[in-house]
Amino acid sequence: MTDVQQQTNNGLGNQRRVLVVEDEPTIAESIAARLGAEGFRVAVSHDGPTAVDCFQTWQPDLVVLDVMLPGFDGLEVCRRIQAQRPVPVLMLTARDDETDLLVGLGVGADDYMTKPFSMRELAARVNVLLRRIERAQLAARTPMGGTLRLGELEIDHVQRRVRVTGEDVHLTPTEFDLLACLAQQPRAVLTREQLLAEVWDWTDASGTRTVDSHVKALRRKIGANWIRTVHGVGYALESPAP
Repeated sequence: MTDVQQQTNNGLGNQRRVLVVEDEPTIAESIAARLGAEGFRVAVSHDGPTAVDCFQTWQPDLVVLDVMLPGFDGLEVCRRIQAQRPVPVLMLTARDDETDLLVGLGVGADDYMTKPFSMRELAARVNVLLRRIERAQLAARTPMGGTLRLGELEIDHVQRRVRVTGEDVHLTPTEFDLLACLAQQPRAVLTREQLLAEVWDWTDASGTRTVDSHVKALRRKIGANWIRTVHGVGYALESPAP
């Protein structure tokens, strides 16, 4: 593990920790430099086993994780670290394959980027993920109006828990926020652009495929019939017909 520390005017104690797991030294150094310039404290690991050990000892606030790694791959790294402690994961992949992306989301990744990517966008994604976690922590401390129920679907905003037909469903922070956003207006169609703005804090439409991939991952967990696709427009949350 390489620990890259960047001192800012806010002081090191206020810096959020980001673990970068990437086996290509040039890419890893570029990511670390960019995040360091953004005020983060960065550690770098180049293989699966080292990444898991670093996660346990260093306790990062977020992980930037490449899929293809020596030792064991990023998917296994994601499984192991999420089993230790839930943490936002931004996954990097060299393949623009939807199956790979859905598998990554299924093991606990919150977002993904396909190589090549801009360092500016990566830094923006990291900041968005951390802001969303902060909002979730604030919501957990803020009393809300109980549990939202739509048929057999229950969404507990305080505990950030979801149940379908009485069974707990494990969702990533992004999946929970996406479901909660749709549930605010049951049966209303929300466009991909609206969902990007509300859930991801994105103001442009360049990430609409991100919405589609997360909806597919969410359907796998809660059931395909809960979310209706309106082709060319967006999605709506509806109680399935008996």
